[in-house]
Amino acid sequence: MKRFFRLLSIGFLLVLAVAIGRGVLLPSRQIKPIPHTPEKLDSVKLARDLSSAVKFPSVSWELGGTEEQRRATSDAFVGLHDFLQSSFPLTYSRLAHETIGRSNLLFTWKGIEPTLKPILLMAHQDVVPSEADTEAEWTHGPFSGDISDGFIWGRGTLDDKMSVVGLLEAVETLLAQGYQPKRTIYLAFGQDEEIGGEEGAVKIAEVLKSRGVSLEFVLDEGGFVTVGTVPGVGRPVAIVGTSEKGYLSLELTVETEGGHSSMPPRETSIGILSRAVSEIEKHPQPAHLRGPDGEFLEFVSGGASQPMKIVFRNLWLFGPVLERVLQRSPTTNATLRTTTAPTILEAGTKDNVLASKAKAIVNFRILPGDTVAEVTERVRNTVNDARVKIQPLPGEPPTEASTRSRTDSVNFATMQTTIAQVFPDAIVAPYVSVGATDARHYAGLTNDIYRFAPLLLKAEDIGRLHNRNERVSVENFVRSIDFYIQLMRNATQ
Repeated sequence: MKRFFRLLSIGFLLVLAVAIGRGVLLPSRQIKPIPHTPEKLDSVKLARDLSSAVKFPSVSWELGGTEEQRRATSDAFVGLHDFLQSSFPLTYSRLAHETIGRSNLLFTWKGIEPTLKPILLMAHQDVVPSEADTEAEWTHGPFSGDISDGFIWGRGTLDDKMSVVGLLEAVETLLAQGYQPKRTIYLAFGQDEEIGGEEGAVKIAEVLKSRGVSLEFVLDEGGFVTVGTVPGVGRPVAIVGTSEKGYLSLELTVETEGGHSSMPPRETSIGILSRAVSEIEKHPQPAHLRGPDGEFLEFVSGGASQPMKIVFRNLWLFGPVLERVLQRSPTTNATLRTTTAPTILEAGTKDNVLASKAKAIVNFRILPGDTVAEVTERVRNTVNDARVKIQPLPGEPPTEASTRSRTDSVNFATMQTTIAQVFPDAIVAPYVSVGATDARHYAGLTNDIYRFAPLLLKAEDIGRLHNRNERVSVENFVRSIDFYIQLMRNATQ
């Protein structure tokens, strides 16, 4: 027995020594801050330009909206385009520009070396609506564009007119400086990202594909520079999306005889359906730290405190414990697994009539590594009830999770270098974007797609996305333009 405990103690010490050694000796995936003198930019003018763009309510409406709403959106796009053309005269006079479809904008800044693959920098012009019954809760109106307390307020200041105006400001600045890129730069601004991009980014991508364009990399909205979001990491973390989740909505339907509520059967359509939905919630897709999450922790370990550095660099040992901790928060849980979310329940017409049909919609955001077929089959096996018909939601085709862009490529190094210049205190980490972006529509044109908006945001700021009091600080907006300028230089010199 003593021999057994002695061997057990030796084994424990060896495991501990290996873990500590890996925590101390493994090289960091971070690079050192790079000396950089920020561009001299007129913050007053820049704030005013974004403010003006916000005032055009270019709203995308689910199911097309009413006739009045469609007309208002159409007028908003016309006004927005007129404003952009008058505000960025060098860009419109020196770059080829075209309108694709109804309101999509594509700019082409020709490089002097045609053998180099071009880059595509993208954003979307549309915004989500503001619910009428919440507008009184806004400090400044959703389309006021007010500049107050150091912030620009309104829809689009974070998502995503900030990027539309910011990219144009960067190009205008570089043109005024006489800059000429070696490789071609495309700017693509879609009209309907908020409702899927079918008439926007899809159309632009089709045009580029028809012209035989192959891209070096694509940059779209996505992650931010976040503060206080990673345990054990005191520095800001710039999260760069290198993949994004897929999308699947399953429709569950139960049909029974119905009848009078005074003589109910043992099981009703609502009861059968409710049990099915409950079982699906009780048995979510498995969580794991493989793939994007493991890579994320590998990168952030370079800026973690020593105890957490040991944990992050030894997932083979601490992974199960870390998984349980991360699953406690909806935010971090969403990065660990394919998520399950019942979103719609429909049944019944009267309180004393048994529903003959009950329907539920369950939405899944599919983690890279899982597939639509696997998720669907798991749901069928979990429900295990032939009375529950399960099919993809009609009219909403599922999409697979994206492939992951490499983090050992020249293009990711360009992203990392630019962030080290503009956000010298930040550590850079790849992550999986839990929401869908227009970037997925360009997957056939490049191997490297990055999702990153160059803004320094706290959790409370991120909570303003698609919510009340959306705003961006003037300082943040100016710095984002500096980032775009440096990225264009770094990628095209």
